[in-house]
Amino acid sequence: MITVIFNNKQWIKAASYYLRTLVFVQEQKISPKAEFDAYDSDQTNYLVIFYNQTPIATGRYQQDDLTTVRPERICVRREWRKKGLGRRVLLELEQQGRKNKCTLSRIHGEKQAIPFYKKMGYDVVSDEFIEDGIICVKLEKKLY
Repeated sequence: MITVIFNNKQWIKAASYYLRTLVFVQEQKISPKAEFDAYDSDQTNYLVIFYNQTPIATGRYQQDDLTTVRPERICVRREWRKKGLGRRVLLELEQQGRKNKCTLSRIHGEKQAIPFYKKMGYDVVSDEFIEDGIICVKLEKKLY
C-alpha cells in the first residue's frame, strides 16, 4: 500500500534523511555535510512516500518568500524509479505551495533532470552553476 505523508515529525524527517543518504550521499557521492544543511531544521516539512513501511521517495518543502515555493532534495529509491514517484513528490510539494498561497515554484535542478522538469511544466531561467559539486540550473513554473 502506498502512503504519502507531509509534516515535520521526527520519524518523517528520519525517513527523508535515510532516502537522501541512499541517493545523494551514497549514489551521487555528495558529502553529508553538503547534503544536510541549515534548511534541515525542526520546522522543516518533508514529504515521504511509503510502500507499506518502507520509505521510497521524498522531497523537502521550502519557501523562498510568501509566494514562491522551492521543492528540494527530491529523490526516489533506485528500485522504485521510472514509476512516476518523482512526479508525484513534485506535484504534492507544489500543491502544498498552493495551499500556502504560492504562485511560483522555483527549483535548483540537476542538469540531467532538465527533461523531467520540462515535462512537469518548468522553464530553465538561469545559466548552469555548480551546487554541491553537481551542474545545476534554476527552473520555474507558475502555479495556478
